[in-house]
Amino acid sequence: MDNDPIIDLEKARRGELRWLILRALYAAQPIGTTEIIVMKAMEPVIPDITLVEIRRELDYLAERDLVTVSGMDGPVWFAKINNHGIDVVEYTVDCRPGIARPKKW
Repeated sequence: MDNDPIIDLEKARRGELRWLILRALYAAQPIGTTEIIVMKAMEPVIPDITLVEIRRELDYLAERDLVTVSGMDGPVWFAKINNHGIDVVEYTVDCRPGIARPKKW
């Protein structure tokens, strides 16, 4: 079952989305942005993206201590990349599995 192509596509989508979210939040420095703006930034690359997916991956990135998310108990989440996330985006540190960061040029 580990070689199921559907599972692999979903896993690849999650990893790519995590990387794109980090890049979007990196561009939104130093203020950060709302989940809606993040979703709008993802739509050209992933047209069928949902707010549920954005929230799930923001939560994942927050658990990995790469972003901070506020307003999780309210209607709109606000996210900001932190120093650990910046280091991942700038290739200063290794990127643990789960985020589809491209190889450094």
